[in-house]
Amino acid sequence: MTEPLTLMIVHAHPDDECIGTGGIFARYSAEGVRTVLVTCTLGEEGEIVVPEWDTPENHARLAEIREQELLRAVKHLGIQHLELLPYRDSGMMGRPSNQHPECFAQADLDEATGRLVRLVRQYRPHILISYNEEGGYGHPDHINAHRITVAAFDAAGDAGRYVAAGAPWAPAKLYYISARRSLWLRAWLGMRERGLKTPLDDENFDQSRYVDDQRINAVIDIRPFLAQKLQALREHRTQIRDDWFWLAVPEDLRGEMFDNEYFVRVASRVPVAEGIETDLFAGLRDAPR
Repeated sequence: MTEPLTLMIVHAHPDDECIGTGGIFARYSAEGVRTVLVTCTLGEEGEIVVPEWDTPENHARLAEIREQELLRAVKHLGIQHLELLPYRDSGMMGRPSNQHPECFAQADLDEATGRLVRLVRQYRPHILISYNEEGGYGHPDHINAHRITVAAFDAAGDAGRYVAAGAPWAPAKLYYISARRSLWLRAWLGMRERGLKTPLDDENFDQSRYVDDQRINAVIDIRPFLAQKLQALREHRTQIRDDWFWLAVPEDLRGEMFDNEYFVRVASRVPVAEGIETDLFAGLRDAPR
């Protein structure tokens, strides 16, 4: 039986699905690929950026609010399956919320990996994507999303592991979401020269948040789907203002930063060609599956 081409992406919080992967979700959904989003927490520790909404009552129900924002965003991106893991947002590294017993930072990682293995075996993705070892920017939930994704990539195809989680399935490729350093540096310099608030409000360019151009080996053109990505992003109204750093980059500095999404392929169980991939499913479309 031929398995439908399937993409699964593991994110930490609502809105993360839009920023680095909204374009590929929209693109591959439009191509008929089965798309699966796994969101590990509901972002309870997030800020509320709209002053009139920033009330104790709304903070108390922020998980519910952000889940509704996520459901609206998912529709814009054409995501077919949304799976929510049962963890609480840990908040930024070093905050007291990191110690909450229900937060993702305190999760038993073997148990959390087992939950993801069950989903991998259920949906049988060919492509699995999450963050790099630093979680992109050091958030504990992003780091744990990375950890369970890598562990599930290794374990899901092994019949001797997580035996109660379904029939084994080994994804073909594993990618990390990446921000291309040269593009962000160009935007940072250009905005600083104009006296604008720089991306992430860095007084000095924080290179640790970005990935060397030489490491990026997959560049996916999302230009036809950029409008969908931005529509989805704007559904996260408690989190995203119009002057948010990503949206505030002047149009003449955006260029390839908005035209493409960037990834590092870190593992492949199928042969891959030399050079930059322009399709995450390269090597899989015509292969038996």
